[in-house]
Amino acid sequence: MTRADNAVILAGGTGSRFAPLSYEKHKGLIEVKGEVMLERQIRQLKAAGLDQIYIVTGYKKEQFYYLKGKYGVSLINNPAYARQNSAASLWLARNVIKNSFICSADNYFLTNPFRLGLEKAGSYYAGQYSQGETAEWGISTDQDGYIKQVTTFAKNSWYMLGHAFWSEDFSRKFFQIMAQKREAIAGKFWEEILAENLGQLKMRLARFPAGYIKEFDSLEELRNFDHSYQKDSRSQILKKCAQFLATEEERIDRIKPIKDRSNEAIGFHFRHDGRLYCYLYQLGRVIRCQRLGHPY
Repeated sequence: MTRADNAVILAGGTGSRFAPLSYEKHKGLIEVKGEVMLERQIRQLKAAGLDQIYIVTGYKKEQFYYLKGKYGVSLINNPAYARQNSAASLWLARNVIKNSFICSADNYFLTNPFRLGLEKAGSYYAGQYSQGETAEWGISTDQDGYIKQVTTFAKNSWYMLGHAFWSEDFSRKFFQIMAQKREAIAGKFWEEILAENLGQLKMRLARFPAGYIKEFDSLEELRNFDHSYQKDSRSQILKKCAQFLATEEERIDRIKPIKDRSNEAIGFHFRHDGRLYCYLYQLGRVIRCQRLGHPY
């Protein structure tokens, strides 16, 4: 029977799809129904008896410093977060990852999944069932519930969403694989390494009911869950846009990031009363757009 030693929370990414809130504040530190998402997850881990919690930061790392004093967590910084991905962040935490929960800072669980004892049966990845198509990692399993295939999207199937648990044996094998081809896989998501090495990396799917795990890929998704965001986005940039258009924040919708050639978010476009607008961070103002991401 396996018991968890600690938890590692990944918080290095920019969360650019959550524009413009993630430009002003790290997505994991956004408040949902009166609680900061990451703080809620830390409290859930502690309620499950896990006091050793490590957070791998990168983007807006200074916004996480207060958590050390408030919750006694340890911070590990990934200075190369902009060109690397979750596999590289986990490599930085390899010395503490044994029997460990691997979490994302921007997940919201309706109740505490860390108290269910699912880790006693070994390594697993949380998942939900998709009615229709989703851009998340799709999963198929064998008759014993172990993942046998991972796809880049899911359609009418189970998909990865939320946390994972790595047994000490899984962790050892994972980092052995990384050590052999570290440079080639530094820019990958850790799920890609799993998908490429399912023969060595045995992991079950832990099935959760639809809606139990939230990720909030956009402000619209958050507005549907926390209705207070319809009238108040907590974003100074959106307030500025609403003021410029002499409108209410709730009438600004279909917000999507604008990215440059290096995939860095440089602004966002949105609709208001059927018209398309752009806001560029460097310019700091609203512009009418002909088409997505292209100002007049």
